[in-house]
Amino acid sequence: MPIYQMSIFRMPKMVARRLEKVQRDFLWGGGHMEGKTHLVNWEVVCTDKAKGGLDNLWKQVIKGKYGQEDFGWRPKKAMGAVGVGVWKEIWKESEWCWNNMIFKVGKGNTIRFWTDVWCSETAVSNCFPHLFAMAVQRNATVEEMWDQNSGHGNWNLNFLRDFNDWELGLVGDFLQILRSHKPSGVEDSVLWSKGRRAHFRVKEAYNLLVRSDDIGFPSRSIWVTRVPTKVCFFAWEATWGRVLTLDRLQRRGLQLPNRCFLCGCEEESVNHILIHCTVVRVLWI
Repeated sequence: MPIYQMSIFRMPKMVARRLEKVQRDFLWGGGHMEGKTHLVNWEVVCTDKAKGGLDNLWKQVIKGKYGQEDFGWRPKKAMGAVGVGVWKEIWKESEWCWNNMIFKVGKGNTIRFWTDVWCSETAVSNCFPHLFAMAVQRNATVEEMWDQNSGHGNWNLNFLRDFNDWELGLVGDFLQILRSHKPSGVEDSVLWSKGRRAHFRVKEAYNLLVRSDDIGFPSRSIWVTRVPTKVCFFAWEATWGRVLTLDRLQRRGLQLPNRCFLCGCEEESVNHILIHCTVVRVLWI
């Protein structure tokens, strides 16, 4: 199987369907590649055991080899010296990936109330460090902090002492955030906070990973289809201020008098030669 090519090129749908067919035939045929009745829908087979499927094989392999933590949301760090090189490289980006995820509360039994991100953009302990320092159960889950027996349910928040008057406003802000969140009967899930509709997409994750800042580069105004490529390239250079005008040549060590050859009034720079020069300005009118 061409593993390397499959890792860098998008697999054609026909190839993916063929591979799935081989897996289905193996599951129901017991290794014999002959026609057998498929008793359960393949989409159901691929789901978790809790949802009636046979679970995810990759997840089982990682769980069996490295173990898991945080209620099974992520595996433990590989500590060995042999046979774990690939996983160690993957693990280097685990914190970055984890920092861009947010929990969606269901039952709340696998989400930590104070230290996981579930009701705001950061963990509750970061939003309200003063309240976290006074909390009795700092490691409790969302489910443990919810009292279902009190009417329609209520948050059961226990602190080491009573609040002072100046702390009541902080408590009010905290309760305001919690008001729109409460556990339900479905399973907890994790969402990708940086994607559209909270779904993970490799392209969006890659752009987020390689982007150093949020510079609003006008790419659509520069790379125009009907404009010659050399013109677009020059506009790209000018936008970054990398055109070899006299001021940039001086920075590179050349001893040249800096004066605009068109107007003779100011020093030559990218902004001057393309925008402010009185001679060039006539071209844009």
